[in-house]
Amino acid sequence: MIRWTDKNKPPSHPRNLGHSNEETPRMGEDGKSGAAVVPESVLKKQKRLEEWNLAKKQEIEAARKKNAEKRKLIFKRAQEYAGEYEANDKELIRLKREAKLRGGFYVNPEAKLLYIIRIRGINAMHPKTRKILQLLRLRQIFSGVFLKVNKATMNMLHKVEPYVTYGYPNLKSVKELIYKRGFGKLNNQRIPLTDNAIIEQALGKFGIICIEDLIHEIMTVGPHFKEANNFLWPFKLSAPSGGLKKKRNHYVEGGDAGNREDKINELIRRMN
Repeated sequence: MIRWTDKNKPPSHPRNLGHSNEETPRMGEDGKSGAAVVPESVLKKQKRLEEWNLAKKQEIEAARKKNAEKRKLIFKRAQEYAGEYEANDKELIRLKREAKLRGGFYVNPEAKLLYIIRIRGINAMHPKTRKILQLLRLRQIFSGVFLKVNKATMNMLHKVEPYVTYGYPNLKSVKELIYKRGFGKLNNQRIPLTDNAIIEQALGKFGIICIEDLIHEIMTVGPHFKEANNFLWPFKLSAPSGGLKKKRNHYVEGGDAGNREDKINELIRRMN
């Protein structure tokens, strides 16, 4: 048996010369051992996502501030309108009391706003009457619209009087109709008025940004009444609770058709 010593030890294989049993660590491109190489496209994508997230965050913050300012403006306008309505009521009471003290009576100013409700169908209707009802946007029975009082309007109403009833709505009726049955026309679609953004999108260029602005414009027959009224879809009312008396007769004859002045508010309560 041959015993190997340092002197007679056979030379190692040429391939193993200068190499140890442990593997030498690999060096990355950045000169650090063991560091993973990140592709440039991934770095660009990460940077782009960071920029997008920052821009989105800034946009959300700006929208939040804008909405807060808009809410303050809407609240302020609502307070101004409430004060205006209250001042008008107090002025009316004062004028009536003054007239009573002088032994006379106060005559209310001529109404500027009408509310028309269609109460009859199309049976035995003249074509001209049908056309007028279409112009008034009263295409269905128990549908209603607001209208501005002028000579042309009154002439049209006289021709379709047997088929409609109308009168002068008060603030409570206008508010209840718009809040409960208000729909707007946006892109030729019937959209419920559930958000002020819908009103602002359609009427913002006229300074009408919320539902209180819309009510004020309709109630006072303001300079943009036509645009505001055209934005409102015709109101679809229910059949009146308790029914109608006799819709073929005029209101002054105990029926339902024609002008009923302030009594229209009672009918709106029964149909809304």
